[in-house]
Amino acid sequence: MLLRRDGWRLNVKRVHRLWKAEGLQIRRKQRKRRRLGDGTNACHRHSPQHVDHVWSYDFVSERTERGGRLRLLNVVDEYTRECLAIEVSRHFTGTDVVELLKELFMVRGQPDYIRSDNGPEFTSKAVKKWLAASGVGTLFIEPGSPWENGYIESFNGKLRDECLNGELFLSLSEARYIVNRWRMDYNHHRPHSRLGWQTPAVFAQWFRKKTPPWLPPGSATPHPPEPTAKSEP
Repeated sequence: MLLRRDGWRLNVKRVHRLWKAEGLQIRRKQRKRRRLGDGTNACHRHSPQHVDHVWSYDFVSERTERGGRLRLLNVVDEYTRECLAIEVSRHFTGTDVVELLKELFMVRGQPDYIRSDNGPEFTSKAVKKWLAASGVGTLFIEPGSPWENGYIESFNGKLRDECLNGELFLSLSEARYIVNRWRMDYNHHRPHSRLGWQTPAVFAQWFRKKTPPWLPPGSATPHPPEPTAKSEP
């Protein structure tokens, strides 16, 4: 899609041949896992219906060049696929999670629900108490079932493939700078196939104006198509 926007005349087959020849990505076979629980809070059963309906957050681990530990806390709006924040630090506590959410709520507004796994930072008394006081519901997925949090897992994979695997971080400050630059590019320049090849920022803007990108300006606005939790091809 980006090549076509730049004026190249090509089709998917040609790009795919080059993609395979360069070995840009290798699909790994995933072993089947036994599903646990009933998946009541899974993304396919409690799916987002509008902007700020359901957010999800999760941690990703990384290392600096000297082996120092880095943890990245990612927050995503599941409906628009926007990355609302990537906080990089050496370690996190429940209080740190609350401080980040407070900042997002002040800037963005609060969601109806937040989906996460059962990590100690997300199930801490500080986080649960503050979310309850803010009127935000919690959707905890079943233990050992990351597929139930498919939106954030898909985003984590993109972050890993497109940023973390290609960078060598010399310090915490450098990691914060590079990751934030990637987040801005992801939101504002990277088209998303599940959003009709719109970027997350453009999709969110159109939705707030009640004029979806799949309709010309001035057209009647039907109910928008429901995003899916599947990853991009």
